[in-house]
Amino acid sequence: MSESPLVSDAHTAPPENPSALFEPLRIRRLELPNRIAMSAMTRSSSPGGVPGSDVARYYARRAAGGTGLIITEGVAIDHVAAVDNPNVPRMYGDSALTGWRTVVDEVHAAGGRIIPQLWHVGPLWGAMCEVDPAIRPMRPSGLWGTPGVTSYSDEYVARSVPQTAPMTKRDIDDIIAAFVSAAANAVQVGFDGIALHGGHGYLLDAFLWSDTNRRDDRWGRDLQARTRFPAEVVKAIRAEIGPDLPIFFRFSQHKQQDYTARIAETPEDLGAILGALADAGVDVFDASIRRFDLPAFEGSDLSLAGWAKKLTGAHAMAVGSVGLGKPMRDSRIEGAAPLVDNIGEVDDRIGSGEFDLIAIGRLHLANPELATALRTGAPLTAFDRAVHEGSLV
Repeated sequence: MSESPLVSDAHTAPPENPSALFEPLRIRRLELPNRIAMSAMTRSSSPGGVPGSDVARYYARRAAGGTGLIITEGVAIDHVAAVDNPNVPRMYGDSALTGWRTVVDEVHAAGGRIIPQLWHVGPLWGAMCEVDPAIRPMRPSGLWGTPGVTSYSDEYVARSVPQTAPMTKRDIDDIIAAFVSAAANAVQVGFDGIALHGGHGYLLDAFLWSDTNRRDDRWGRDLQARTRFPAEVVKAIRAEIGPDLPIFFRFSQHKQQDYTARIAETPEDLGAILGALADAGVDVFDASIRRFDLPAFEGSDLSLAGWAKKLTGAHAMAVGSVGLGKPMRDSRIEGAAPLVDNIGEVDDRIGSGEFDLIAIGRLHLANPELATALRTGAPLTAFDRAVHEGSLV
């Protein structure tokens, strides 16, 4: 494959590694030099929602380190209840878009590709910061979700569980329009595609989850209807951005309200959900799970990402505890995660065609040059929450 025109001359290429991790991949117009993605991780380092020069340097360092694709932290769309943390970046307003243009330019100058993860927290409004009680959280049926295994505090859960008014048709229309506007803004400033957060109990996922979506109209009567809202968001974005740029869609079985929750009890149910999203315009399913290699359904060793690819024929990206011995929730509780050599397992699964990309989070925080370390066989840097989670190094 010829060298991408975006690759910087300033860096000497490391030795070639024959592993599947370093095979190129083309998704619509997006050409990736390898299969390594930086997973979206909330950084809360954009005061007033505006990414600054430190954010640009943070992402550019990962691009210079050889990461094939950078997926930004969740980015707020233009809706009053989209994101409750004022330090989370937004994808609207002149100052924020100017900041993002600098981020994109610096990532491209370092040889990278970058897409934003557009985000509406939905039922989880108020989880990150105190909020104005006059602002109604967006919930399909007014429900937060039945509390289960969660890392949220008892105080936050008790405050959130009371039912609110369900979303109206106008709410639904306004939020679809806000996603489309954010996608258009992202394309305008030069991003290489669009990612949507449709997992973890956030708004798009809240429509998919039967526990939070008990509507009896076209947006929630059954599995097909529960899938309609996220599919309409994808369809509208595809119509806006055209055919050239890829759309990534993060989904999950688990919810932050309950880690044991599921949107699909069977592969057939999962196929119905993901098939509708693929038909709407999704190119890559980002299968979020605590460990990338966990079997998704009884009777099969296939991972969640593997099922996404098998059921839809679309590309799939796995994520979860790559190179680490503890899932993120456990490492947050304990403060660190031991290194575990499971990179060969990742490589084997990509090589076999089970999934196409691997998203890595915490190890990218520990070492901006993670991709280069994987290519050259250099030792991995252990993740230490106290050192790595709160900084933009």
